[in-house]
Amino acid sequence: MKQHDIHHFLRKYFDLNQCPVIDEQNGKITVRLTEELDRLLMNRPFYWEYMKKIGRQGEPAVITFISNPELKEEEGEWIHFGSPRLHQIFDSLLSQGKYTVVYEQTGTKGQNTPLIPWLVTNIKISYKGRQKKDEVLSIGLHLINGAILKPFMEIINPIQMDTAIADYCYTISPLIRVQSAYTRMVRFLETYLKEKDTEWAKEAFDEYQAEKQLLDHFYSVYQEKGEKEGKETRFEEELVQLKKRLMPCIQIEVVNGGMFYLSQHTTDHLLSL
Repeated sequence: MKQHDIHHFLRKYFDLNQCPVIDEQNGKITVRLTEELDRLLMNRPFYWEYMKKIGRQGEPAVITFISNPELKEEEGEWIHFGSPRLHQIFDSLLSQGKYTVVYEQTGTKGQNTPLIPWLVTNIKISYKGRQKKDEVLSIGLHLINGAILKPFMEIINPIQMDTAIADYCYTISPLIRVQSAYTRMVRFLETYLKEKDTEWAKEAFDEYQAEKQLLDHFYSVYQEKGEKEGKETRFEEELVQLKKRLMPCIQIEVVNGGMFYLSQHTTDHLLSL
C-alpha cells in the first residue's frame, strides 16, 4: 500500500463499518463515526459512560482525514504511513476481526499474474418467531463483472490465501465501487430471503394473533368492571413483550468481510461452478 492508496483503504474501512460519508474529495474524506468506531478511535470513554448514565444517546464524532499531500494544509487530520492514527485503525481492524484484505498465493514464478478483486461479506441472518434460528451466509461479489456467488467462504476454502501479495502478482482495480457492490448484495439478499419458506412466520403470526385476542379480552373485562387505573399501561407493556416474543421478524448482521484478490484461473473456475 502506497500513500495514494490510503484514501481507498479508508473508504473501504468506513463503508464496511457503516459510517456515513459526509464529503469526499481526492485524498480527503469526512465521515460520521458509529458509536463503536468512536469508542475505538476517539479515546473518550468518559463521554460515552456519562451519556449512558444520564440516559441519553451519544453523538458520534465527525472526522476528516487527509491523505493527499497537496491538501495537507486544509482543515482535517493528516494521515500517512507511520502516523499513530493509521496504526490505530490497523489495530482496530485486528481487534474487530471485521475486515481483511487477502491475496491468493498463486505459486507462479517469474510470470506477472493479475489478481481479480472480490468483495466478500459474511452475514448472520436471525429468524425470530416462536423459535429462533440463525443462518450464516457468505456472499462474494466480483468487482469487475458483478457476478455473485454463495456460499463464498466454503467455495474458496481449498485456496491458499495470505495477507501479503505474492511475488509477480498485481491487483486489478475494481470497476464496481464498494458502495454499489453493497447495494447489489442487499438486493441479492432480499431475493434470497423472499425465496425462503415462510411457514415459520405464518405460524408465529397466527400464535401472536391468538394470544393478543386473549390479552384484549382479559383487559376488556377490567374495562367493563371500571377497573381502568394502571391497567392501560400494563396492557401496553404486555403487548410490547408479546410482540418481542412472537411477532415474526428477520434480523441481519454483518459479521465480517473484506477484499479477496483471486487469480483469473481461480475466478474462471468459481464462475463455472
